[in-house]
Amino acid sequence: MTLSDHVRTLGRGPGRSRSLTRDEARDAMRLMLSGQAAPEAVGALLMLLRMKGETADEIAGLAEEATAAAPALPPVDLDWPSYAAGRTRGQPWFLLSARLVADAGHRVLLHGWNGPHGKLRDGLAEAGIGIATRPDAAARLLDRDRIAYMPLEHLHPDLFRLLALREALGLRSCVNTVCRMLNPAGAPASVQGVFHPSYRLLQSDAAARLGWDALSVIKGGGGEFERNPAKEIAAFGLRAGRAWDGTLAATNDETRRLSDSAALSLTDLWQGRHTAGFETDVILETAALALDTLGDGNAAARARTLWQSRAARRAA
Repeated sequence: MTLSDHVRTLGRGPGRSRSLTRDEARDAMRLMLSGQAAPEAVGALLMLLRMKGETADEIAGLAEEATAAAPALPPVDLDWPSYAAGRTRGQPWFLLSARLVADAGHRVLLHGWNGPHGKLRDGLAEAGIGIATRPDAAARLLDRDRIAYMPLEHLHPDLFRLLALREALGLRSCVNTVCRMLNPAGAPASVQGVFHPSYRLLQSDAAARLGWDALSVIKGGGGEFERNPAKEIAAFGLRAGRAWDGTLAATNDETRRLSDSAALSLTDLWQGRHTAGFETDVILETAALALDTLGDGNAAARARTLWQSRAARRAA
């Protein structure tokens, strides 16, 4: 089949068009990643999917093919995608949450693209998280630190090319969701943030179709997996391969935006030069949900212990 065949399936009009099957979605992604499909057809398919609204089967098929085309990576315990644009957010406190999860002994792979804004990648250095541009570099970082970040443009250049079409199309496409569902190292657990609440259940259902074991999806700060401790949070996902959802109670009564603390640095908070209750709760609540996703039955207490003992680990 050609990509135009899949465009025709989606765009025939009322009463004749239909969603793609999972196999058709896989084939469509294969054709788009090949670089040989007509750019007009790629844009048409992505925008038709956006207008129609993607199904779980479509996302599962697209992500399955994209993952199959990614390079082999060393095994990890937790997949942590980061694909929010970053224009409206404050400091990326969730990076310190990921650092705590790694300090708990879990191997964590972050991957992403956050537009031309350097806030997140600057934050990686502050959080002590190394950037890997090759699989062997990721392996070394994971062996040494149990955590690594891989930029999408190095991890999967062909998928990055599709993601970058947002600039030409002027709109987000399903590729943003596919990137979150990539799980390039085949981790048994994943944590994901979304900006639009409707994607929480879509990504959870797609993960179930892909046979994932554990997943937590929340509407997070700036679209990242980052909990606002002052808000009650609805979470969706999987536990032991079964659909799961829960309501996470607010733990802090400060009502302010996460971006309000932009002047406080990750390094100052991590090294104890400043103590900020709200920001610390952001880090701890996010880490606790990640640890819960990994099966830690006492995740909140574990996150707090890790935070309190971080000075001793720095000195060791």
